[in-house]
Amino acid sequence: MTSFQSSEFKSWELMIGFAILALIMLLGNIIRRKIKFFRNLLFPTAIIAGFLGLGVKYLFYYSPEIMAGIFKYTSSSLDGFKNITHSYNWMLQSITYHSLALGFIALGLKTAKDSKTKKIKGRPIKTGLLIVNTYLLQGIIGLIFTIGLGYIWASVSKYSGVLLPMGFGQGPGQANNIGLVFEGQGFAGGQAFGLAIATIGFVWASVAGVFYINKRAKEGKLTRVSEEKAKSVNNHEIESEDEIPVAEAIDKMSIQIILIVITYAMAYGFMYLVTWLIGSGSDFANSMTSLIWGFNFIFAMLFAILVKLVIKFLRKKGWMKRKYTNEYILNRISGVLFDFMVAASLMSINIESLIDTGLIVTLILMTTAAGIITYFYLIYATKRVYPDYQHEAFATLFGNLTGTAPNGIALLREIDPDFETPASDDLVTGSSAAVMFGAPILIITGIIYLPEWYYLWGSFIAMIIFFVIFNFFMLRTKKIKKVAEETEISE
Repeated sequence: MTSFQSSEFKSWELMIGFAILALIMLLGNIIRRKIKFFRNLLFPTAIIAGFLGLGVKYLFYYSPEIMAGIFKYTSSSLDGFKNITHSYNWMLQSITYHSLALGFIALGLKTAKDSKTKKIKGRPIKTGLLIVNTYLLQGIIGLIFTIGLGYIWASVSKYSGVLLPMGFGQGPGQANNIGLVFEGQGFAGGQAFGLAIATIGFVWASVAGVFYINKRAKEGKLTRVSEEKAKSVNNHEIESEDEIPVAEAIDKMSIQIILIVITYAMAYGFMYLVTWLIGSGSDFANSMTSLIWGFNFIFAMLFAILVKLVIKFLRKKGWMKRKYTNEYILNRISGVLFDFMVAASLMSINIESLIDTGLIVTLILMTTAAGIITYFYLIYATKRVYPDYQHEAFATLFGNLTGTAPNGIALLREIDPDFETPASDDLVTGSSAAVMFGAPILIITGIIYLPEWYYLWGSFIAMIIFFVIFNFFMLRTKKIKKVAEETEISE
C-alpha cells in the first residue's frame, strides 16, 4: 500500500479543478451583477460562467498556437497544454454526470407535504403528465427533423432527435449523459450536439420567458417585480420544531450530505447489479447497460423516494423520534449542485464536433421549431390545467422545459417573489411524478439507435401514441374534477 504524498500534483488535481470552476463561477456572478443586459434576461450565473469557462478552456488549449503566431515563441513545455485540457474536460464531464444525480437526490429527499395542512403541495399528477407530454412533443419534433435531414447529411444520425427533450426538457446534465451514450453507438459529436441543444434551450428560457412576462404585464394580467431584492428567511422556513438541532454531536448539514451520499451509493449498487444480471454480448443488452448508466439520475431519484418512505415508516412506528431531513438545507445543496452542473456541462462542450454543416442546420431548425411549439403548447396546457395561476405555472414550466429548474424559478420570482401560488411546489412534486410517467421515454432512448429500421420508426410512432394518451388523461382529469365540483355545489 503506497503512502499519501501531499506534495504530488495528483493529490491536488481534484481540488485545483474545483478551484478553477469556482473562480469561473465567481467571475460569472460579477459579470451578471455589473451588466444589466444579463440581469434583465434573467440569465443564471452558472450559464454565464459556463460560457466564460468555455472561452478560457479553448484559449488555454490553443495557447501554443497563439504564442507561436503572435509572440513567435515556441517551447516543448507548451505541448502539454492540450493534454491538460483533455484531462480537465473529463473531470468536467464527471462533475456534470454526478452532480445531476446528487441534485435530484436532494430534491427527492424533500417532504412533498405542507407542514401545516399535511396535504401534497401543488398538483403533482397533472404537472407530471404535462412535463412528460412536453418531453414527448419535443422528441417528436426532434425526430421529424433528424429523420428528414438524416437522408441529406450522413453526419446527422436519424435517432439524434431524441436529444432535443434531453437538452431542452431535462437540461445539460442529461443531454451530456445521453449524448455520450449516442457517441458510443456511432453518432460522432453526440455529446457536443446534446449540450448545444441545452445551450440554445437556455436562450429560449431567458428570452422567450421574459418576453411572455413583459407581454402579460403590459396587458395588465400580472405585475413584474422591478428589482432583485434580498428576502429575509424566518426560522420556520429554516427548520421545523421536531427536527434535530442545527449542531449537536453532528452538524445538521452533515446529516443531509450523509443521506444524499448513502442514497447515491444504493443507486449505484442497484445499477451495477442490474447491468451484471443483464450481461453483455447482444445489441439489446449493451443498449440497456448504456441506458441504465446514462439515466443514473432516475435511479438516484427513485432511491431518494425509497429512503424518504423508510424514514417516514420509522417515524410512524416511533422508532425515529426526530426529523432528520431539512427542506431548507436540501434546497441549498441541490442549488449548489445544479449550479456546478450547468457551469461544468457548458465548459465541457467540444466545439470541434459541431463544425459540420448538417449538424449546424439541424440544430438551428430543430431548436427554433421546438422553442416556438413548446411556447404555444404550454400556453394552451397551463390555461386548462392551472386556470387559477396560469401565468405563474407557465413561467415556471417553460423555464424548466427549455432550460433547467433554476430558469423556471428565476422567471417565477419575477411575478411571484414570495411563492404565494403553488407553481414552485408543482415543479418539485411534478418532477417526481414525471419519473413514473417517463418510462416510455426511458425505453425509447435505450432502443431507438439499434440498427433495425423498426426500432427507429416504432419509437417515433410510440411517442405520438403516448403523447395523445397522456394529453387525453391530463385534460380529461380536469373535466372530471370540474363535473364533480359542479355536482357538489348543486347538492
